[in-house]
Amino acid sequence: MNELAVELNRALEGTVVDALLSDYGRRIYFPRGIVAQSAEANKQAHRLNATIGIATRAGQAMHLAAIRDRFQGLTPNEIFAYAPTAGIPAVREAWKEEMLAKNPSLAGKLLSLPAVVAGLTHGISVTAELFAGQGDTLLMPDLCWDNYRLIFEERQQCRVRTFSFFNPQGGLGLQALRGELQALGIAKVLLLLNFPNNPTGYSPSRQEARGLLELLAERAGAGQKILALFDDAYFGLFYEDSTYRQSLFAEAADLHENLLAVKVDGPTKENLVWGFRVGFLTFAARGLTDRQLEALSQKVMGAIRASVSSSSQPAQSLLLQAMRDPGYQAQKKEAFEALQARYRKARELAARAPAGLQPLPFNSGYFMTFELGQGVAERLRKALLQEHGVGTIALGDRHLRIAYSSVDEERLEELYSTIYQAAQKLAR
Repeated sequence: MNELAVELNRALEGTVVDALLSDYGRRIYFPRGIVAQSAEANKQAHRLNATIGIATRAGQAMHLAAIRDRFQGLTPNEIFAYAPTAGIPAVREAWKEEMLAKNPSLAGKLLSLPAVVAGLTHGISVTAELFAGQGDTLLMPDLCWDNYRLIFEERQQCRVRTFSFFNPQGGLGLQALRGELQALGIAKVLLLLNFPNNPTGYSPSRQEARGLLELLAERAGAGQKILALFDDAYFGLFYEDSTYRQSLFAEAADLHENLLAVKVDGPTKENLVWGFRVGFLTFAARGLTDRQLEALSQKVMGAIRASVSSSSQPAQSLLLQAMRDPGYQAQKKEAFEALQARYRKARELAARAPAGLQPLPFNSGYFMTFELGQGVAERLRKALLQEHGVGTIALGDRHLRIAYSSVDEERLEELYSTIYQAAQKLAR
């Protein structure tokens, strides 16, 4: 094992991070090679800098005018140069400040400076690499994003177990989760939670959030080592007052010494920049010191360096400028209100669903999902696509996901009426 990895592992010894790291997580480190030496030169090489492999002219990145002219308000270096491995420092600080503002329960808690990753999928993949491997178990809801299985089950060869996302009353399936956690005894477990949930568009109530946190504290107190990964891709899109409106990461951050909280989030949905491929990865646990969080951050940087090297410089530069724009918050509010209006319309229309189309509970995010009879979902999806030119997503053979976020409010009635007509035709 590399000496740098040994040093990082020694710094983490005895912590929950140490108990959770995968074999790869133990081996990975950030090298003191080209990138580290170039970063040092950027601070101290006041005469000439011949470290990084880019072409410059008068201190700015060389470029083609055909590309440069497409950008407004950014310098060549803000567009064309490499970003630091963990992201532009000002972007990381700005995102942390915004995270603290949106999650008051984080006040005074020690957490890592968010590392920039190449989209939330990359952030989840980095987490999987560091903590999941053969013999490990990932616990996630039965209704979830299909990419989780590719990342954990196929890439990392981690065993995946699911729990019922909803209980029979239509609330969060806390008892099912409790049963799965208890079945694993005190073994290490990775728990992946996504609120607002994809595909259902459901987020917990305040009472459900409290129950979930109490359950995690109970299991950690029993000696179970838990990595709680919160995929906050749709964070902030909460449309009902009764919904818990912070990230569960905020209270999990110092819940117990046996629980490592991980937050994967980003501007993708919140700031309507789906193609930017910029996300953030943040860690916290009770008892971790600054030195230990820095050791973990070095491992994160090593994993980033070994995969994408660094994330998009122009996307980060544009994001930073947007966050500093005086109209930023007002523009976000306007986008939220447009999505909330679509949600309200979707709820109204979902309430009219015919027999055989059962809308699952939804209160947030981009989606809602219908539950259908056995084997009907794919047949309905194909009928909608081939006979009506309407696209939906079949998940397994019983669930049909509707992204009402992607349909103008005035056309939602047309969408739902078409779905209902096609479903009734299939039922005949």
